[in-house]
Amino acid sequence: MRTRQPFSLSRRQVLRGLLATSAFGLTVKLGACADSSAGGGGSADNLVMGFVYVGPRDDYGYNQAHAEGHDHASTLAGVTTVEEANVPETTAVQESIRSMIDLDGASVIFATSFGYFDPHVLALAAEYPDVQFFHCGGLYQEGVHPENVGSYFGYIDEAQYVAGVVAAHASNSKRLGFIAAKPIPQVLRNINSFTLGARSIDPSVTTQVIFTGDWSLPVREAEAANSMADQGVDVLTCHVDSPKVIVETAERRGIFSSGYHANQVDLAPTGYLTGAEWNWAGVYEQYVQMIQEGKTLMNGGIPHLVRGGLQEEFLKLSPYGPAVSEEAKKAADTAKAQIVSGELVIYNGEIKDNRGNVVIETGKKLEQTAMELEQMNWLVEGVSGNVG
Repeated sequence: MRTRQPFSLSRRQVLRGLLATSAFGLTVKLGACADSSAGGGGSADNLVMGFVYVGPRDDYGYNQAHAEGHDHASTLAGVTTVEEANVPETTAVQESIRSMIDLDGASVIFATSFGYFDPHVLALAAEYPDVQFFHCGGLYQEGVHPENVGSYFGYIDEAQYVAGVVAAHASNSKRLGFIAAKPIPQVLRNINSFTLGARSIDPSVTTQVIFTGDWSLPVREAEAANSMADQGVDVLTCHVDSPKVIVETAERRGIFSSGYHANQVDLAPTGYLTGAEWNWAGVYEQYVQMIQEGKTLMNGGIPHLVRGGLQEEFLKLSPYGPAVSEEAKKAADTAKAQIVSGELVIYNGEIKDNRGNVVIETGKKLEQTAMELEQMNWLVEGVSGNVG
């Protein structure tokens, strides 16, 4: 096993430099042909996997969670990994992935950012039909998307629901704050589940939402956090790439925080309550096992759409911070156990949106696999904010 760490120059820059000579340009073109027919150059005893992140691998957030998963995968027998961070959701990601396939022999690609899927992963999948592309969060459509494309994601709103239970116990003002990047279904689902968890403890609890407009806007995130603190919000959480600024701001303002993606307790030793964390290490290990057994997306051995929650250990809760009461811990542990057992269904009607419309009728339960949840476009009752 060996792990290749990122170059000081990006792979895009290296590839451009190498292609500047016509001789090497011819070699790369021939190599790409050979790789395409041989599955990207990987072999049964040397699986080469590429990981691409939209931000830094030490961002205390989304990218760090995937990088931690990568680090675990790199220790597995018969696995070589290559990674690149800070790759934007533009054609730059296509250049990075091509270099992983053509230069490093990657036969498996994990494209971890939402905006990589369409058109970038889809275009590359058509170009390299024997390479398997796994995208985090994309919604694979059978008969529409290439058969060598798969989608994986987790029901992290389950952990957000439990975090909401903890937040309701900690809040004195009964006003929670949620700073989010974009009003896409995955984000709305987190906001709603966090709020439903909090309101299961106290129906008077409300959540104020501010959408910043993009995944990483530290200045706007700090402004939103300070604005909420000024208005009496005393627990902050978020769905942005890196919660670092928000958690640190909450700590400076003397209010509580609930983390996301990874563990941010080091940033807020006093006010950190818990957090909804990804457990990508286990997910990537499962993929490695399936691939090493000869299973692929193309032969039907690997599902094209993979989802999991607390029960499947796709996610976890950060350890409780010092401000979490025993009563809160007991309530949160109970909620988690009920979600794992299936006793607690988060989206169990009647549920209204924040405009008073019934969105889930009485007696109707939307299990985590329900497509309605993948297409969520509303905010639940108790949330102050607008989707559009």
